[in-house]
Amino acid sequence: MDLFDLKGKAALVTGGNGGIGLGMAQGLARAGAKVAIAGRDAQKNAAALKQLGAGAIAIVADVTNERACRGMVDEAARKLGRLDILVNNAGINIRKRPEEYQLDEWHRVLESNLTSAFVASQAAYPHLQRAGSGKIVNIGSMMSLFGASFVAPYGASKGGIVQLTRALACAWAKDRIQVNAVLPGWIDTALTRRAREEVAGLHERVLARTPAARWGAPEDLAGIAVFLCSAASDFVTGTAIPVDGGYAVQG
Repeated sequence: MDLFDLKGKAALVTGGNGGIGLGMAQGLARAGAKVAIAGRDAQKNAAALKQLGAGAIAIVADVTNERACRGMVDEAARKLGRLDILVNNAGINIRKRPEEYQLDEWHRVLESNLTSAFVASQAAYPHLQRAGSGKIVNIGSMMSLFGASFVAPYGASKGGIVQLTRALACAWAKDRIQVNAVLPGWIDTALTRRAREEVAGLHERVLARTPAARWGAPEDLAGIAVFLCSAASDFVTGTAIPVDGGYAVQG
């Protein structure tokens, strides 16, 4: 359907060299978009490009550095010829009880997960304005909705992502820019594999609570990415959509 056609569009996906980011980037590429992925690891970027096909590019950038983050956005727009889509996916987690965190760990998580999304969105705004419309997708988490004893800064950052999404959606609707959040459930990535090693019984609890009775896969995020980045969602903005196999609806 033309509603989901992304030919002629250019997208930047931060943290797009693996996991959820790569799954979304693959979806956008299959829908016809030119895709730039950004990540700190050049080798990982290069490996990811092999899964994205011709026309995709990679940018080495540390999104926690303001200058590098803004430069990343401008570089993507310059190399792709335009910028229509920004997916703010880059993020980290440090799992500890609240009383055990060092303040620099708090700042590292907030800067990676929340501040970088604000800076990248701010940098993307003039490019999207120039294009005449645009899409921003921010990656939240089930921890945007739920609490857990071992993710204080992560949960705070992901709750903040939802509120940032709403604020940007209100501010930029007049520019025909839609801003939405995706809240992935328990997706099988390097980040969650480490969580299963660190949190006893997590695997069994996730399976028991998820009606789909499985962990998600990065490719499960491809469809929502295409929807939120295409004309199909032109009247959808400020939302936070769970993609979690039903995890959030279980009591």
